[in-house]
Amino acid sequence: MLTLQMAFLAVPLLMVLLLAASLTWTIPHGAPWVPTPLPTVEEMLDLAEIKPGELVYDLGCGDGRILIAAAKNYQARAVGIELDPLRWLWCQILITFLGLRDQVKVHQGNLFDYDLSQADVVTCYLLPDTNKKLQSKLLQELKPDTRVVSNTFLFPGMKEKSQKGKARLYLFSPENTTAAYIKRQLLGSN
Repeated sequence: MLTLQMAFLAVPLLMVLLLAASLTWTIPHGAPWVPTPLPTVEEMLDLAEIKPGELVYDLGCGDGRILIAAAKNYQARAVGIELDPLRWLWCQILITFLGLRDQVKVHQGNLFDYDLSQADVVTCYLLPDTNKKLQSKLLQELKPDTRVVSNTFLFPGMKEKSQKGKARLYLFSPENTTAAYIKRQLLGSN
């Protein structure tokens, strides 16, 4: 009887420990999991002006809400990258349940290890330091004028194109950097 009681106590304790680890271990690699509110998801995707068939990447996709909205509401293809294996598993279950397997893929791993060169749109909700590190990767890999939408946090060396609520839109190409803007101003051209 005592063993059965211990088992009943051990299972919830193990689940709490797994959840605590899941919520904190991604912090050094990008950001803790803080779900983007659904109105902000809509703002981000509206700001990106996604067209049917475009490829949307969500870096640190969490529970997949941006991927799902891009696929269902914009008929886009979507790829998520999620470090946390529990949230990655949740995304796999959710996109299967919603019948979105043909449109949505989710990779488990560090976002810095994936090639983003095919993206038409990139979304993220990462910490300022992570955005700063990510900026050079995006400038190297993305096609000119790929739309990047960041929830709340800036890309410090990029010129912001527009903003809607907490969503900030950037067009990633070398000519849209702050340095290029300053150079154009000094040379007297726009």
